[in-house]
Amino acid sequence: MALNTHDAMMTDRNTEMIIGLALSVAWLLLLLLFWLLIPGETHPESGGMTRILTITGVVMPFALIWMAVGIARAINKLREEAAELRGNLSQLQELAAKRPKPASAEPIVTGAQPLRQPAAKAPARAAKPVPPAARPAHPASQPQQASLRFDAPEPVEIPSEILIRALNFPDDANDQETIAALRMALKDHETARVLRAAQDVVTLLAEHDVYMDELPPDPVPPAIWRRFAEGERDEIAAKIGGIHDEIALETATALLRGDEIFRDTAHHFLRHFDVLLTRDTPRLDDEQLAALADTRSARGFMLIGRAAGVFG
Repeated sequence: MALNTHDAMMTDRNTEMIIGLALSVAWLLLLLLFWLLIPGETHPESGGMTRILTITGVVMPFALIWMAVGIARAINKLREEAAELRGNLSQLQELAAKRPKPASAEPIVTGAQPLRQPAAKAPARAAKPVPPAARPAHPASQPQQASLRFDAPEPVEIPSEILIRALNFPDDANDQETIAALRMALKDHETARVLRAAQDVVTLLAEHDVYMDELPPDPVPPAIWRRFAEGERDEIAAKIGGIHDEIALETATALLRGDEIFRDTAHHFLRHFDVLLTRDTPRLDDEQLAALADTRSARGFMLIGRAAGVFG
């Protein structure tokens, strides 16, 4: 829909230019006819004021024509920006409505495969309806209990080395150091969200033979990552998406378009990884930031971001 709106705006701009040129040519033809058809003896004597009026009469219509074209182009540009803002707002509302709920216990990714699979759950029995007489008569304490149950835990500061190792995930079941780093990183609520979202994306891509280990990104200077974390986009964002593997990009793009579960999971991951960059980049030095950018989670971020059009 946004592309259709943009194309319509570009068509309007071209139409305005064509109309402006057509009116200018028409005015030139009228001047030429006026100059050729009026007899020479009827021309008034040329004085200073006469020359000024003549020049003004010739130039003023051109100025008015192109002033009108400029105003019309400015109005169309404002309409285009308004349409883009409405589109962005609709996307944010859609993402907020479809945001998946993070699970409390999920398998840990080791490169492309999980270390453990969740145990199969037995089918739950239908609960017997409670008769009205057996229900508690005074549920006044329930709101207080609900507020206590949903209170967010206190944030835990994860050391930079532990965070970077956790974002790269264990190589295999014997990578005890990375597994320990993952367990420590999962103690922080926001970091746990990023790790679980990254795990879901990497696992879903691995099911389609797209592995992060096979997608080394183009090197990006740490200064570019810092500017991106501070909120700069456009040209800066285009330099971040350093993965250009055609097969991987085609697979990710097809999944984003055709798989609703993958699309929701990918948008959830992009949003939380962007929050992590904004929060943790200031405390990382250049070497640590380069190491973070080479983790499996960051590679997934670059791949999905480029496939989704975030990086151009």
